[in-house]
Amino acid sequence: MEELAGAMSWQHTLRRSIGCTGVGLHSGDAITMVLHPAAPNSGIRFRRTDVAAENCEIAALYGNIASTRLCTTLANEHGVGVGTVEHLMAALAGCEIDNVVIELRGPEVPVMDGSAEPFVSLIENAGTAEQDAPRRVLQVLHPVTVRDGDCVATLEPADGFSVALDIEFDSSVIGAQGYDLEFSTAAFKSDICRARTFGFLHEVEAMRRAGLARGGSLDNAVVIDGDRIVNPGGLRFVDEFVRHKVLDCIGDLYLAGAPLRGKFRGVRTGHTMHHKLLCALFAQDAAWTMLPMDGNLGMPAWTPQAVAASA
Repeated sequence: MEELAGAMSWQHTLRRSIGCTGVGLHSGDAITMVLHPAAPNSGIRFRRTDVAAENCEIAALYGNIASTRLCTTLANEHGVGVGTVEHLMAALAGCEIDNVVIELRGPEVPVMDGSAEPFVSLIENAGTAEQDAPRRVLQVLHPVTVRDGDCVATLEPADGFSVALDIEFDSSVIGAQGYDLEFSTAAFKSDICRARTFGFLHEVEAMRRAGLARGGSLDNAVVIDGDRIVNPGGLRFVDEFVRHKVLDCIGDLYLAGAPLRGKFRGVRTGHTMHHKLLCALFAQDAAWTMLPMDGNLGMPAWTPQAVAASA
């Protein structure tokens, strides 16, 4: 058993419950959120405490994605949904949390400061607990690509998880930016989690007419007006825009239901392309498999022999 414990990576949950309050980015509603420890192999689940108990749970899985307009929204078979899940999902991925129940009194995850850092702080304050169940990894076996115009997203086999992303906006403030992240908890916390969501001032009125961005402010988003950043404090990183897109990608891909082992390459991608890519991956049985995660290496070898041994 000691040899097995040294060879395996184990699932984690929170050590204790912890909560916060904030505003919904799109609804503008005041939201209360509490994160609770959860049993091994139960995964990540949202629980709406403001709806009937029998209809209140939504599993954080790509198959439950109901909308990708400006954020990722999940919904269950009863039509009960929760929006803006991507920043919290990124924090859970970055902190390697496998099992948690997220109680929400409201229709979306609170936006906090527009990044994943407040959620990382919640997780760190609650502490993590190792569980008596091996962690699994979703191994990409063959390249999968989706395209939509000039937007391209690809997953291909690799020895770890990485994100290589290029963005380009018709804005002198953003322009063309690229970022290549070799994923680790340390890299996520130091280089990605503080990057905030962003938007253009001239788009705010149209979004609010559409019932979106009602809670948006300079406290929870980087706002661009022409050739300047409106926020008095400026940017947290010179390339904060592409770093936030990497953050979104990590959160969206964690809806696969397990940490990924593969290389993501994206050009001008967003929530919609990330969802399409996961759908394309799972539509091809030969393109992926689940493997136990090796605790010594961080990930298992993805050789055909390792895949055959896990079958």
